[in-house]
Amino acid sequence: MTNATTNTMQQQADALVDEFAMFDDWMDKYQYLIDLGADLPRIADAYKTDEYRISGCQSQVWIRAEGENGRVRFTADSDAQITRGLIALLIRVLDNQPAANVAQADLSFLDRIGMKEHLSPTRKNGLDSMIRQLRLYAAALAAQHQPSP
Repeated sequence: MTNATTNTMQQQADALVDEFAMFDDWMDKYQYLIDLGADLPRIADAYKTDEYRISGCQSQVWIRAEGENGRVRFTADSDAQITRGLIALLIRVLDNQPAANVAQADLSFLDRIGMKEHLSPTRKNGLDSMIRQLRLYAAALAAQHQPSP
């Protein structure tokens, strides 16, 4: 895995596309997704509350964002392995990036992997909800760092 602090979102996304391309079978890709989720740094239990829970997901998902020097840092968890893997993909690309960039991030790497076409409708909706929330957090943090006129 590459280091998100030294790579751009595009570099992280491209690396993930390459990693998933190593697998021909979607069962292997799902297993890799689960493995990525297993390595996800977990959100502290104190944040596993309704305030951080993502609505629109069939499984429980919690995401927390905090600003650090104009960048956004994410922690998350889910009670479902595949969903935890999906949030791990997003965080790998978006974590420790400038908040304004995260709010407008191109996440087409998910389509390049083929993820959206291989997810159930409920998981697709959950993924869209996670993306929406990550972008909202980032936009709010970016707005806090806008210079005053």
